Amino acid sequence: MKRLTPFLYLTLAAFAAVTPICTVAPQAFAQQQKTLYSRLGGYDAIAAVSDDFLGRLAGDPQFKHFFGGLSADSQKRLRQHVVDFLCGATGGPCIYTGRDMKTAHTGLGITEADWNASVNHLIATLDKFKVPAKEKDEVVAAIGGLKGDIVGR
Repeated sequence: MKRLTPFLYLTLAAFAAVTPICTVAPQAFAQQQKTLYSRLGGYDAIAAVSDDFLGRLAGDPQFKHFFGGLSADSQKRLRQHVVDFLCGATGGPCIYTGRDMKTAHTGLGITEADWNASVNHLIATLDKFKVPAKEKDEVVAAIGGLKGDIVGR
């Protein structure tokens, strides 16, 4: 143990020498650290957005074949998967327990036109809830990375 003590002091001194001093005002720092999840309004806001978004998709004739035949239980499970996914993807505390996007969408035949229409529905939903442009862009970017796993599967 005596041999480690000088090493620990040297290590701590080295880290102290390179650790930056915080020059950002505490309030500005706190604002920078807020997750997209909290900036969107938390769980209830994400659940409301999910409900509106899924309602738009289910009501669109272009998507009717994706939602037709779903039992009430399957609809609830789909809704909860969307809420959990968006919650987790935006930095919230939720854990998505569904299948990966590639597996979940294989065989559905989702086209580029379907993808574009769903993104337009998402944007319309975010506009309805008056989500600021910065946060809206971040949500769309978070979802955009999934396109390759969803379209054409």
